[in-house]
Amino acid sequence: MTYTTLAITLIFVLIPLLLSKTLKLELEKDVTIATIRSIIQLLAVGYILKFVFDSESFLYIGLMVLLMVVAATNNARKKGNNIKGIIWKVALTLISVEIVTQSILLGFGIVPPTAQYIISISGMIIGNSMVLSILFLNRFKAELDNSQDQVQLFLSLGATPKQAIHRQLIDAIKASMIPTIESQKTMGLVQLPGMMSGQIIAGADPLQAVQFQLLILFLLLTTAAMTSVILGFLVYPTLFNKQMQFLKFM
Repeated sequence: MTYTTLAITLIFVLIPLLLSKTLKLELEKDVTIATIRSIIQLLAVGYILKFVFDSESFLYIGLMVLLMVVAATNNARKKGNNIKGIIWKVALTLISVEIVTQSILLGFGIVPPTAQYIISISGMIIGNSMVLSILFLNRFKAELDNSQDQVQLFLSLGATPKQAIHRQLIDAIKASMIPTIESQKTMGLVQLPGMMSGQIIAGADPLQAVQFQLLILFLLLTTAAMTSVILGFLVYPTLFNKQMQFLKFM
């Protein structure tokens, strides 16, 4: 693809702009900003990745992964600004998921220890973990907003904070994992995943592309489970004070 053909693809941006203008959705500014930011960010990342891939330096690989974690943490923590220590809780969750998954991938030789694989897969892991963190925090807040009296009642009857909030915590973990699980049920029937489609377009053997895509699907399933569980068990203790009194979530 040349820059000329890339410019032609801006037609796909004009369509939502026209629909927004016609239907008075007032989304023109957001669509324009999103488009400009995506162009600048992706082109910048493209040049950076070319440099990192050529250097094959583990220092640069580590810095790229760290940059992903910082950006993802900053975005996810907005959903829990009033939670004490939310920044380090989200960061620790993302880092833990990254370390565990990459250790398995590299430890068992599933993928080679090169910048091309580590950075690309890390982007999928951290990005998915960020989205799961946001889903979890949103659902956990909703669960607690609807059952504050119930939590207070359990506490008054002598329950520990973990016992009082157990159902809401489990429901939030399950709800945040459902999108990942459901999307995998229809994978290949309703949609062809991006990684698989990209490999096929690039000329890879379809069966080889399927194998890599299955790797990513299984990886994202673990990411979803670990993110929700780790973040959930890091967050819930901060919702209670030293006297085991329930505090407002957000």
